[in-house]
Amino acid sequence: MAKKMELNEIEVWDGNYAASQAFRQAQIDVVSAYPITPSTPIVEGYGAYKANGFVDGEYVMVESEHAAMSGCVGAAAAGGRVATATSSQGFALMVEVLYQASGMRLPIVLAVANRSLASPLNVRGDHGDMYLGRDSGWVQLDAFNAQEAYDMTLCAFKIGEDMRVRLPVMSHQDGFDTSHTAQNVKPLQDDVAYNFIGEYKPYEEMLDFTKAVTYGAQTEEDWHFEHKAKQHEALMNSKVVIDEVFEEFKKLTGREYKRVESFLMDDAEVAIVALGSNVETATFAAGELRKEGIKAGVVAPRCFRPFPFDEIRDALKDVKSVAIMDRSCPMGAMGALFNEVSAAMYTTNSRPVMSNYIYGLGGRDFSVEEAKRIFKEQVANAEAGHLTTPVQQFSGVRGPKLGFFETRRGK
Repeated sequence: MAKKMELNEIEVWDGNYAASQAFRQAQIDVVSAYPITPSTPIVEGYGAYKANGFVDGEYVMVESEHAAMSGCVGAAAAGGRVATATSSQGFALMVEVLYQASGMRLPIVLAVANRSLASPLNVRGDHGDMYLGRDSGWVQLDAFNAQEAYDMTLCAFKIGEDMRVRLPVMSHQDGFDTSHTAQNVKPLQDDVAYNFIGEYKPYEEMLDFTKAVTYGAQTEEDWHFEHKAKQHEALMNSKVVIDEVFEEFKKLTGREYKRVESFLMDDAEVAIVALGSNVETATFAAGELRKEGIKAGVVAPRCFRPFPFDEIRDALKDVKSVAIMDRSCPMGAMGALFNEVSAAMYTTNSRPVMSNYIYGLGGRDFSVEEAKRIFKEQVANAEAGHLTTPVQQFSGVRGPKLGFFETRRGK
């Protein structure tokens, strides 16, 4: 019987420790892990809980991140509650198996401390790994701070294990900016957290020898299309479950989450759309600019997959100009978040002027002053009724200003 851990009403945790505590409280059956910066303390912390008798589950150290997710797939198919953590190149090495996990409909939880992808090698945070997983069939939740890293990880178990979803879930947080930044966190007591998640209910587990099941079968053209269509349907329909879980969590804790978070958007005329820890930077900048009479606001997708198209449209319907912030280098295209937001707005009569900013690569700081500059460029766009800058620019890069897809004037 696992020991309980005494928790204070307010703890000072960084994002990694918060995620590891959520793992502990979920009473996971198997953690299959291979450490990588900056996510290492998540699985390292869970290993300490195991060593000190705070968890009863198995802790399996393997030879690579590919093996870590392979171990998770095997344990989940066998009927266990399973989780692990990774970042960057480790995430990239997992990608092959991420598709296996979602295709087999296994509700694994993956805590991701987002980090830049090599080369050149960089251990700091950006969203390259988050974007790498966007088509892998996983639900993707995003935390903006340590409290949310804890909350989203708890919610991830409940969402993925719901029989209407039965899909794996990623709980993202920014590497170092969140994963290693200590903040006040209000945790749930162990019993409360476990009861919120619920007892794990195995479904068609391979170790049930009274009922034969098959995982990872070959289908070719006969049935592959149907399997992928049903998987996509489950992911799109998970929106309802995510909303229900967030509502239940609000009733339990008083902390409200939505698939799209809006800040100062009631009368906003210009907006920034962003993910991760810099949402708070942009929100602070918007508040400062409102003192100058600029009606600025921030929109932040909490749920990157399934992408909340309707909610994005609603949040931006009255805005005149929008900056969509991508913390990943798109390498020859527009940013991934820009493309998603553009697709959402294209199907409406409300089409604000939109521009794409690439920022914060490799952990480059995103300052309040830079956020203000971007907001003011949106004001110029709004007043002109068209772009006054290139459609895409690199924000905060040293050297000559980089702008691509030059401005095309006119309505």
